[in-house]
Amino acid sequence: MEEKKTESTTTNAKKVNLLDHNAIKHLLDESVSDIVTSRGYKEDVRLSNVKLMLGAIIIVVALVAQFYNKKFPENRDFLICCIGLYVVLTAVMQLILYIKEKNAILFTYPLEGSFTSTGLVVSSKLPRFSDQYTLTIDSADPKSISAGKSVELTKSVTQWLTKDGVLVEGLFWKDVEALIKQYTEEAGEPKKKR
Repeated sequence: MEEKKTESTTTNAKKVNLLDHNAIKHLLDESVSDIVTSRGYKEDVRLSNVKLMLGAIIIVVALVAQFYNKKFPENRDFLICCIGLYVVLTAVMQLILYIKEKNAILFTYPLEGSFTSTGLVVSSKLPRFSDQYTLTIDSADPKSISAGKSVELTKSVTQWLTKDGVLVEGLFWKDVEALIKQYTEEAGEPKKKR
């Protein structure tokens, strides 16, 4: 009977290959998203939708250029326009990634019933060849009067992962929730009534 209990707890555990830097970051980022959304924040997917729409337009431009009715010498001007449009749209996509998204893993709307008019931007960094995971919570609109100060947590991933690569979710949730609490206290957000 006890063997069945231990099997069920280990199958639900989040496990990662400790030699795969990107897999570690991905696991921690997914867990952070789960924690933030469990606190009542709803994910804002508008930027993702804009990127998807822009990507679809880029693909359509490339397909139209590829399968246009006329052969090369006749469609030269059309191809030049398609190539130019492709370059411009790709540059806009990269500009959005560089200016707006940066290291963000989650954008949220403000909490329902909250006096603040701005959501959160949760971003993370895990530099290559480093074990230091940095999690930052900032305001989605830093120019807003209700924007809070940015808060940051930097810890070694060894604090949350066992030597077998299993995430110790209790410790990780505790640290992330403490960071969210620190942000909301510094922003002066009133506590949500239940």
